Amino acid sequence: MIKAHTFNARRAFVTLIRKEIARFRCAAFHTIAAPVLSSLLYLIVFGAALKERVKLDAGVDYVAFLVPGLVMMAVLQNAFANTSSSFVQSKISGTLHFILVPPMSGCLIASAYVLAATLRGLLVGACVLIATFFWAPVSPVSYGWIAAFGLFGALLMATLGLIGGIWAEKYEQMGMMQTFVVMPLTFLSGVFYSTDALPEPWGEFTLFNPVFYLIDGFRGGFLGRFESDPFASLVVVAIATAGLFAVAVKLLSCGYKIKS
Repeated sequence: MIKAHTFNARRAFVTLIRKEIARFRCAAFHTIAAPVLSSLLYLIVFGAALKERVKLDAGVDYVAFLVPGLVMMAVLQNAFANTSSSFVQSKISGTLHFILVPPMSGCLIASAYVLAATLRGLLVGACVLIATFFWAPVSPVSYGWIAAFGLFGALLMATLGLIGGIWAEKYEQMGMMQTFVVMPLTFLSGVFYSTDALPEPWGEFTLFNPVFYLIDGFRGGFLGRFESDPFASLVVVAIATAGLFAVAVKLLSCGYKIKS
């Protein structure tokens, strides 16, 4: 009996992951192509407008500095968007109960959503990197740091998106969270500038933004230069991801804004 229950839970888990992957794959023009185009436009506009104005360390080209930031920003925003929009859509369409009926724990449900969103975030990031390569080729210095910060960044924002989706009851609330939380965190994280170029106290404010450490660690994997200790940054990000995931599991397990 226990084995049958475990088998059914695993099968439901795999099915949910496949359902989430199929969801963004079927709308690839919107979920993948559109973010890539947006990132290219950022690169063209900001690369041309700020290339001579942003002060960087000697030997660092601004466009080469900008590309990793844009890639990471695409990873974060799309990982967040996937879990948040999917969960809210399930609530509004009334299909959420189909997810709750199978014998899956809150941990399995959260894992399925987060893993699928992480895949989308990393896929979009890879496509952005490939697309920008024709504009500004970059040569990675440390694949380890790139993979670590890219993965944890996607996991962190996917989990945050899941929490937002659980909390939100309509698209307007989800849009509000994306506008007032996600966009400020990503745009004010050093994607387009170096903290050394900012006057005080703005440079110090950036250091309180957790997304800054994701951007800096990811960019450091390409340029070989970090504005903060990458080991400490990765530990903080890992702890934050684990904490948010525990919150998401707790909310799912107790049925917060899900079970009436």
